[in-house]
Amino acid sequence: MRILAPILILTLAAGCSDQAIDARGVEKAETLLSVSASGEADTRPDEARFTAGVENWARNAAASSAETQKDIDAIVAALRELGIEEKDIQTRTINVQRINWGDRKGQFQASNTVTVRVRDIDQAGAAVTAATQEGANIVNGPELRLSDPEAAANSAYAAAYANARKRAEAYAQAAGMEVSRVLYIRDAGGMQGNRYFQGAMQISDAVAAPPPPPPVNIPRMVRPESLEQSSNGASIMPGQTTSSVTVQVDFALRET
Repeated sequence: MRILAPILILTLAAGCSDQAIDARGVEKAETLLSVSASGEADTRPDEARFTAGVENWARNAAASSAETQKDIDAIVAALRELGIEEKDIQTRTINVQRINWGDRKGQFQASNTVTVRVRDIDQAGAAVTAATQEGANIVNGPELRLSDPEAAANSAYAAAYANARKRAEAYAQAAGMEVSRVLYIRDAGGMQGNRYFQGAMQISDAVAAPPPPPPVNIPRMVRPESLEQSSNGASIMPGQTTSSVTVQVDFALRET
């Protein structure tokens, strides 16, 4: 009997309390409302990245490599002339191989590519053109990016929470209640162009299977403001990158 007494006392104490036992902290006089809402923010990309390179053939490896390096040096010099800093030009691949098929059988092929970051998107077209004018015969991109992706994402999350609050207030009004307080907010993830935002695990998922792979997303360009043109380079249309996110919010409602 001595062992059961503390348990009995705790049970009676819990029964006499006005507080309901709930992991989220919902009180006896409150009603739990869970809301899921999404938000978006459109942001104009402000920088671009592209890959430029050269591919050459010669009768021996040394000659093909030397010719390729000469061309790469000219491309880099042209990019530096545009104001692109050395830290924004990075070697991506260097390759030399013997050709054992086709019309070039017995020759050596050398290739060298660099990745270029253009921090002023209005210079992106000129940068691509400068590289091709100096002999670049391998060009990929550009990839239009945000220099501060978190700022754009935070705007989307703020919009998502505001939408969740409005929805909660609509539920509360329909039920003759009012929003008492916020109990729980969970980042459910989202997309920003090709970038995937991993959502936070729910409280009940502390020991859960690995998260599912990110959804397939087709980046969309939203009503480009204007066609960016330059007499010194290719045309680049920045458009806008959409950040789209979802949040889950638990509200406590009280009778008015």
